[in-house]
Amino acid sequence: MNYTPGRMMAYVCLALSMSMVGAYVALTKPLAAALPVFLLAWLRFGIGAVAMIRWLKKPGTEAPLTPRTRLLVFLESFLGNFLFTICMISGVSMTSAVSAGVIMSVIPAVVALMSWIFLRERIGLRVWLAVACGALGIGLLSLAKNPHAPGLDSAGDVQAHQAWLGNLLIFAAVLCEASYAVIGKKLTAVLSPKRISSIINLWGLILMTPMGFYAALHFDFGAVHQGIWLLLLFYALAASVWSVWLWMTGLKSIPASRAGVFTVMLPISTALVGVLALGETLTMIQLAAFAVALIGMLLVTVPGKSSVDAAGPAH
Repeated sequence: MNYTPGRMMAYVCLALSMSMVGAYVALTKPLAAALPVFLLAWLRFGIGAVAMIRWLKKPGTEAPLTPRTRLLVFLESFLGNFLFTICMISGVSMTSAVSAGVIMSVIPAVVALMSWIFLRERIGLRVWLAVACGALGIGLLSLAKNPHAPGLDSAGDVQAHQAWLGNLLIFAAVLCEASYAVIGKKLTAVLSPKRISSIINLWGLILMTPMGFYAALHFDFGAVHQGIWLLLLFYALAASVWSVWLWMTGLKSIPASRAGVFTVMLPISTALVGVLALGETLTMIQLAAFAVALIGMLLVTVPGKSSVDAAGPAH
């Protein structure tokens, strides 16, 4: 397959999408401390629904949805929106950012494995090398970030005992994110990125409404600082609108196994937010970790004649 500007734009969209996800994952820490998990998720989907209301309209050129496509859309929202949001917000609130980063570094490998199993995509050596570089780089970054696992200080022993559950929830979010990438590849063949983004967000709103409404009835909204509401607005638009649209746009022309490598940008972005927004220092080991992860991205994006360049979903 020839190396074209269109493919490069797809790579940019995928990288931006995962960078945005990583940023809002880090920023959910203060949000989860100020708002109940289900209320936070419900407000996120509600804001997204308002922002994308015009995207819900079915274009005249779109074929009617088959029962199979409807099921895939529901699963995309249930796994990639509903469960991912609950697991990610809850997990980040229970464990350290270091642990979350280490666990999230396996997303590319899980996406590649699921693509091989469910989409029968051919996984070439360059993709596997890129996956290895991403996992190694983010592993180094996470270990170097803070060996004493910050984030378990305020609640002491209680939070330490909750850390194992938080790690388990983060791994569940990894499985949801990988499923999201694989199912999304199927959906981009029949629906536009805007339609996918709006429909799966609407399903997320429907699924979250009972729990979110109940949480809202027992919550004092007046006690929330104005800055939290601004942060919530960014989180909702980034999580429900921008990152989803960017991901589906890139995924439309890129095999899911290759697109999965770009998920290394998620924990990288999370760490950068820590450095730039939270005042953490960037060590030489951390810089080396970034370099290793980016080498992995180059392995999968630079054109070549290996089988990975011809890899695609089996029809």
